[in-house]
Amino acid sequence: MHLPHIAAVAAAFTIAAPALAQEGEIERGPREAWVEPSEPLAVPEDASGPMFVRQQDTLVRLEDGVEKTYSGLRVKVLNPSALQLGNLSITWNPNFGSPIVHSIKLYRDGTVIDLTDDAKFEVLRREEQLELAMLTGVLTAVYNIRDLRVGDELEFEATTYSKNPTFGDRDYGLLMLAPQTSPGRFKMQLSWDKGDDPRIRMTPDLDTMTTRTDRSLTLAVDDPPTARAPKDAPPRYQWMRMIEYSDFASWSELSSQFATLYQSASRLRDDSPLVAEAARIAAAYPTEMERASAALKLVQDQVRYVYVGLNAGNLTPADADETWERRYGDCKGKTALLMALLDQLGIPAEAVMVNLTQGADDGFDQRLPNPMLFDHVLVRATIDGEAYWLDGTLPSVATPTREPRGTFRNVLPYRAAGADLERLPWQPSALPDEMALYQIDASAGFDEPAGWTITSVTRGLEALQFYSAFSSISRAQYESEVSNSWLANGTLDEVDSATWRFDKPTGAMVMTVSGKGPLDWDEERRGGYSLVLPGGGFSPPARRSRPSDQDQALPYYSQPAFDCYVTTVTLPTGTTEDDWSYNSQYLQSLFGAQYGRRFELRPTSISMVRSYRGGGVEISAEAAERDNARIDDFDNSKAIIEFEPPVEYAFDQAPPVLVIPASPRSDDKDAPKGNVPPASDPVWLGENAPCLPDGR
Repeated sequence: MHLPHIAAVAAAFTIAAPALAQEGEIERGPREAWVEPSEPLAVPEDASGPMFVRQQDTLVRLEDGVEKTYSGLRVKVLNPSALQLGNLSITWNPNFGSPIVHSIKLYRDGTVIDLTDDAKFEVLRREEQLELAMLTGVLTAVYNIRDLRVGDELEFEATTYSKNPTFGDRDYGLLMLAPQTSPGRFKMQLSWDKGDDPRIRMTPDLDTMTTRTDRSLTLAVDDPPTARAPKDAPPRYQWMRMIEYSDFASWSELSSQFATLYQSASRLRDDSPLVAEAARIAAAYPTEMERASAALKLVQDQVRYVYVGLNAGNLTPADADETWERRYGDCKGKTALLMALLDQLGIPAEAVMVNLTQGADDGFDQRLPNPMLFDHVLVRATIDGEAYWLDGTLPSVATPTREPRGTFRNVLPYRAAGADLERLPWQPSALPDEMALYQIDASAGFDEPAGWTITSVTRGLEALQFYSAFSSISRAQYESEVSNSWLANGTLDEVDSATWRFDKPTGAMVMTVSGKGPLDWDEERRGGYSLVLPGGGFSPPARRSRPSDQDQALPYYSQPAFDCYVTTVTLPTGTTEDDWSYNSQYLQSLFGAQYGRRFELRPTSISMVRSYRGGGVEISAEAAERDNARIDDFDNSKAIIEFEPPVEYAFDQAPPVLVIPASPRSDDKDAPKGNVPPASDPVWLGENAPCLPDGR
């Protein structure tokens, strides 16, 4: 998929690096008749900052299925930091026509230096994101203006062209005025031919800046004030100064059109080798789940990921046979290939479009239908009567799952009859996204190095990223890198081993390092010791509030998370259970999140578990106000274990006097109770890790 097409009015054009190239793709010519540039704004005598924008125009014209974008800039350079404006760049897709440069001029001391015809652009013929396995076909031309000086005015005008290769004459996109701009004059305009009227929707903050006719919508503003999104509000409230336009009547219509594309792309040729592959899978595996898993693994392992945005590939999936023959494809091609295999196996499946950026799809139901709001497509299959998510772009340890991997909530299924946006219900994670298990063997004594075994557990997409990274290096390389890291941070003085594995049942990347290192025991009065346990405390949550000029009734955003830390200390030999105590246990809830800590003392060890789990993605203003008042009562103590010998003498008196009993264990009668298995117990890495007080 591609990122959304957004034309943003900001402070300047982009800056590009030099490249090997040739001139020829860039044309020169006058502005087209539909372009009505702004009148340059006078530079005030007290102008300050890097530059003053006399005019910056972004004008979009919808005409016969072609989208024309005029960009015009005239800016006064006020100090050296703005000289980078002289690095001009133009980005375009050559399939839709060459860009036309209308003007490149410098205004200096009452004279005009016209560079339009003499400017030699360098055209980058490399793929800008090749390192990310992305082939877009997009070109970038750069021109570095020589002798640009402070005090000059720079003028640059150009028009680029684009056309929707997938949906023909359908137009859709976004225009955005940046939340913060340089001082000056800004204009955005969307215009169209008669009969090409798109549906348009604006954010309310643009109402006073725009005018509309039967053929255009124009935003014109001088010195726009800084726009600030409501503090800590959910992502849908971050949409500001935005104009949407779309020719699609509904999300359902868009769903139907995409379904046609994927049905065609997943239709196999009569002589397709994929028919034999599906037959092989069917013969080897008796159950639907085994067959679906084998088909998914085939797509994941045998077809490398390469984004293909060439020609019509930005939204159109490559045919399944084509993807299989060339053995590379993007999410669209892999999805069509997987759907073809599942169809051969008699397993119903549909493509589903999602946005992988956490929280980015919040409020999509309030947006106009626009396929570029999404950045990924994957498969939802019905296996043994249940819905499962399958993603051909992930490594093959990512097997079919009941819950999707990712935080998306608004998705668009592709169905021939059309489907509306589907809201996936949010529910807390059953297992922690992150875990750390510390096994600390202090049996050698307070003054001796301890044995450490530290296990880190990661789930979700981050776990798969770790898996891909570690799979690309040898085990010896991994052990060397991890050992150096732990030795450098001072936790360990010696590293005995460093290993990793991926646990498919729980979707977890499990990384373990073992060695020896110091323990920072604090000596206490009367011969005692105390130790702060790693991973045992919380910082108090921040107050939820926003400035008085912002809407106080809006909800607050809470990023979903679930983490769990377990520490077990094997006690120094010679001490007894009655010699030891620990500090507070608690279960507290603030802003919808649950904070918990509990201990268990055994004859030769102490175990502690500390967990955090968010309770939702939004908090009402009323709940936030109530919990703000409770922050002062939040227990943010570190997790501490203490050793007190049973008898201690006060040697500053003669003869020795005063026998002091050991302090009682600090079990709060209201604290959560429950078994805290040692960090070495396999239960922590299983499907029922007892991180929460109720044993879940």
